[in-house]
This record gives sequence, structure tokens and C-alpha cells, in this order.
Amino acid sequence: MRKRNERFFLRFLATGIVFILGVMSLHAQPANQQHYDIAAYVWPGYQPDARFKDIGVFKDGKGEWEAIYNAKPKFPGDKQPEVPLWGYTNEADPKAVEQKIDAAVSHGVNVFIYDWYWYDGRSFLENGLDKGFLGASNRNKMKFYLMWANHDHSSYLDYTTDDKSKIYWRGGVDRPTFNTMIVHIIKDYFSQPNYYKINGEPVISIYELSTFIKGMGGIKQAKDALDYFTQKTKEAGFPGLHLQGVLWGAIPSNLSAVPGDTTVTQNNTILALGFKSLTNYQWIHYVSPDRYDKWGDKAIAGWATFSKEFTVPYFPHVSISWDNNPRFPKTLQPMVTNATPAEFKRFLLQAKEYVDSHPNQPKLITINAWNEWAEGSYLEPDKEHGYGYLDAVKEVFGGK
Repeated sequence: MRKRNERFFLRFLATGIVFILGVMSLHAQPANQQHYDIAAYVWPGYQPDARFKDIGVFKDGKGEWEAIYNAKPKFPGDKQPEVPLWGYTNEADPKAVEQKIDAAVSHGVNVFIYDWYWYDGRSFLENGLDKGFLGASNRNKMKFYLMWANHDHSSYLDYTTDDKSKIYWRGGVDRPTFNTMIVHIIKDYFSQPNYYKINGEPVISIYELSTFIKGMGGIKQAKDALDYFTQKTKEAGFPGLHLQGVLWGAIPSNLSAVPGDTTVTQNNTILALGFKSLTNYQWIHYVSPDRYDKWGDKAIAGWATFSKEFTVPYFPHVSISWDNNPRFPKTLQPMVTNATPAEFKRFLLQAKEYVDSHPNQPKLITINAWNEWAEGSYLEPDKEHGYGYLDAVKEVFGGK
């Protein structure tokens, strides 16, 4: 009997110790270790894509790096040219991407949103994802998903001219093209083990909803196409498809003017098409350039409007800056000024507060961008701030 009591006491003591250690560990966890998905957009234009030759740009063979290192200051104190700390790396090189993944994940960025293109029946700039990211040995450290950048592709990309009116490829697609495109997406991307999902559903974002609707021929045809996309995704073994829309303007935005229908509201359109969430790509899409602190405050004020006007979750977005002067050789373009990692951190804290106050939706925050060098908005370290912007992410959300 005494031995049995001793065994019972020891078991009780061990259980108590485990419980106490667990409580101590829980209280020892810093607040920023709670899980958040910090997703940075990736512009895969810093690579020698063969289709650049088709449109006669970036003849140095380094992609848009050519615009970055050829940028000239346009006024005293202009920071151009911006200089990447890691050099002018080829984003289709898996070794270069391995460095990016390690830096991102260690600073709390755990998702890349790849800008993804489909023009004239075939892909554009896919090697950055296919060869670079998916070829990286550490690729499974982080998730990724696609943002279908379905805008017209124009001479906006040609840094040698200020005439941006030339259209190389149209972004709108018809239904047969769409059907071909989604077969590729489901087979080659959704199937990847590190493709980002919400509730088991692969997430895909569409950049210009109005362009998509017009390409399909109207709301009904667009809905049919997206229903088919969902059906094919389910047939591939997933519980569904998580469609994410990109918000451009303040309410009402470009979706309120769908041709032939003057009654449709933006929220009705989002619901009718089956979208399950919304976010932004860049603050410049709905707030004019200003000092960074004022610009960000105005942009963040829109979050409450987005949350109120839509019945699907809005995921907050934070932009780092805006300066697209490397793409304009002769004219000074409006730009955001006085951007700093400290102000960026302040906006990240507000994004964290927003997702914490919406506990019924995933803790997803989008950032522009990982590498929009030609638009002055990038997390990648440069000679001016070093790792300052990445450090700001880590200070707010932690890192692995």
C-alpha cells in the first residue's frame, strides 16, 4: 500500500511540475511570437526573361536592374540611384533566392506573393518563381501564393522613355484562355506543398477585377469562369478556392462602374463573384503621395471603411514607400518623401492591432513589397537603410 501511495504521489508531483513549467513557458513567450502571416509581394522582373527581348527592353540582360543602376538624381538630395546591399542578383537563380528566403523568414516574413503574368496565351517572368523560388533548397521554409497581375503591359516598364502609352500586351483574357491558364495554376502551383492556403483552400489574388470582368464579357460570365475555377480546384482534391481581390480606390472604386449595370455595388460584385477576402497592393492606388507619415496615416484610415463596406475579410496592407522615378528618365514624378524604418514599424503595429481586433479572420498582413526597387518600395536591404525595414518586421512580429 505504501509503495502504491508513493507511486501516486510521484506521478502527481510530476504532473504538477509539467503544468507549472507549461504555465511559466506560456508567460515567458513574448507577445510578438503569436503567429502572423506576413506576406510580401514579389515583382519577378530582376531576371533575364526572354520575353524582354520581344518588347525591346532591358538589353543588358539583367532585367529591370538596368533601370535601377542607370537612375539619375533629379534634385539635390535625391537618393537615386538606389543600391541593393546584395548586388544585382538574378531572381531566377535558386542560390540567390535561398539568401532572400533565409533573410525573409529570419525577420518574420513567411509568405511571398508572386506577381504572376499571362499574356498572349503564355506566361511571363515565371522563371523567378519556377526556377528561383521553387528551385531553392530552403523553399519549404516559407509559403507562397500568386497574385494574377492581369493589367495591360505597357511601356511603363521602359525606363528609357517618358512616353508610357505603348501597349505591349493586353491584360484581359477570354474564357478559353482563362481555362487553359487555370489548368497550369492548379497543376503546377496549387499542388506545391508550400502553397499558401486558408482553411485548406489555395489562395489566389486578382489584381484588376474590372479588367477581368471586361475580358470575360460581364459579371455573369466572370462568375461562371470563377465557379469553374473553384470546381476544378475541388476536383484536384482541395476543399475549395480562396479568391482574394485587390482594392484600388476609396469606396466606391472601379468596380462600381461595370458596363451595362448601374445598380451593382462593389460589395455585391465581390460576393457575386465568390471572393473570400480583400487586400491592397500599394497605398498609392488610393492615396496621393505625401510625406510618409501623412501618407500612411491617410491610407490606414481607409481600413475602417474597407472593413465596414465589405462583408468579406479585409487583410490590412502596409506599403514601404513610393518613388517610380527610375522608370521616368526626364520628368520628376510625384513621390513619397521621408520614409523611414521607424515610421514603417509604426504602421506595422497598427496592422497588428487591426488583425488582433478581428479574431475571426486569419492573421494575414500584406506588404508592398519585397523588391519593388523601381517603385521605391522594398524590404530587401539597401546601402541607405541596411536591414532596417526587415528589422522593423522582426521587432513587431518576431522571426524564426
